[in-house]
Amino acid sequence: MREVRFREALREAMSEEMRHDERVFLMGEEVAQYDGAYKVSQGMLAEFGEKRVIDTPISELGFAGIGVGAAMNGVRPIVEFMTWNFAVLAFDQIINSAAKMLSMSGGQFHCPIVFRGPTGSAGQLGAQHSQTFEAWMGSVPGVKVVSVSNPYDAKGLLKSAIRDDDPVLFMESEVMYGDVGHIPDEEYLIPIGKADIKRAGTDVTIVSYNKMMKVALGAAEELAKEGINAEVIDLRTIRPMDYETLVQSLKKTNRMIVVEEAWPFASVSAEIAYSMQRFAFDYLDAPILRITGADTPVAYAPNLVAEFLPNTGKVIRAAKEVMYLKK
Repeated sequence: MREVRFREALREAMSEEMRHDERVFLMGEEVAQYDGAYKVSQGMLAEFGEKRVIDTPISELGFAGIGVGAAMNGVRPIVEFMTWNFAVLAFDQIINSAAKMLSMSGGQFHCPIVFRGPTGSAGQLGAQHSQTFEAWMGSVPGVKVVSVSNPYDAKGLLKSAIRDDDPVLFMESEVMYGDVGHIPDEEYLIPIGKADIKRAGTDVTIVSYNKMMKVALGAAEELAKEGINAEVIDLRTIRPMDYETLVQSLKKTNRMIVVEEAWPFASVSAEIAYSMQRFAFDYLDAPILRITGADTPVAYAPNLVAEFLPNTGKVIRAAKEVMYLKK
């Protein structure tokens, strides 16, 4: 195992797949000459050349459409959005073209394309640049949605996404690009659609994804000091969701908390809460609680951003509530 930064894990995944398959190419704003807005694609232009690492105009709808058309014609594009907030402009191509092409063509046209970039709040970026998109995109049939929390998962899942024959929406966080983690020297892939138990426990299950995994794991460590043994599950894939891993954990702990950055209405946590009461109601010893972002646009002031987001204190209080240690 060796240490790499999050951005380096993503770069390795893309570079290895471009060496493995000449049909794979990268396109997006500043991915080539500038080495990427977050230096994820640093050095890739020098290795692969301007025909496979392509700078685009500031036109998300346009270059997303180019990517979809290219994917339908036999190549495998990776389309980088500088932020998923900008990808709102490209939703027509993602939702109405990429997601529906296999169905509308009667199975004749796959669309093997990866759309990737950072999602969620990254500090003082204001309401228009701080939104979380997993639930938005996860509600669309025809796409797969991956949201990663660490370098190991990022590399293994991105390689799987690039090899997938269907559109994959790959969610990162710009505040984690400098995070360090361990990955093996040899090649590995992580299957899309499989959650991961990051911390085994017996008393309460905490479910999360992306950078909120830090909150979940931090809360679990604090709870352990008070004798509450929390199991922490990283969803990794939002669609298709690994309901089986969630059910098996709930059968063991009988309590569940879901932590996510997104707004509470029609969210990933709402889907999980509904599904668990449907699939595992008899195992519940307490209501499933959700710790989400506030139901407001994200403010600019740092104290209001902090208030908007989930934190370890909120998760600890929720855990004690479902353990009936706090009214």
